Amino acid sequence: MAISFSQSNHKIIGNNYLVMGTVDKKDWKEGNQNSLSPSEILERIYVFKDVWNFDVIPAGWYPNQ
Repeated sequence: MAISFSQSNHKIIGNNYLVMGTVDKKDWKEGNQNSLSPSEILERIYVFKDVWNFDVIPAGWYPNQ
């Protein structure tokens, strides 16, 4: 996403966002072609049931804890 937006809208890179869920590929494509309004996309979203937070752990060898 960062590579794509670095060319089209670089101001949004590096900001915090909330991922609410997913949409079907067909709906995603329609949204990218501006065939759907934001409210129509929200009606078609599959909202996540849980919130998961991930911490990035760099690759490498670590002692057993």
